[in-house]
Amino acid sequence: MRIAVLCGGRSAEREVSLKSGAQVQSALRELGHEVVQVDIDASTWDVLRDGGFGCVFNALHGRLGEDGTVQGMLELLGLPYTGSGVLASALCMDKARAGS
Repeated sequence: MRIAVLCGGRSAEREVSLKSGAQVQSALRELGHEVVQVDIDASTWDVLRDGGFGCVFNALHGRLGEDGTVQGMLELLGLPYTGSGVLASALCMDKARAGS
């Protein structure tokens, strides 16, 4: 399967995300998958839309990758992805609501 691994981004957790992404890519390649690293930037929508991916592995950390934003984009593109959905991600980033 052709899999996109989302990692990097512009948050303070960029380096951690890149390391996570590298580990995920290595494991997926060992399993025989074709893997493409996608670092979030202005071209991400086009890369994912046109990339022929069967799945997206979200290795992003911090707001953009964990607050429902990326999940919403992936749902609009109709791409299956790892992790929680839009609502669960958004609620978990809202500490007041997550605690109630």
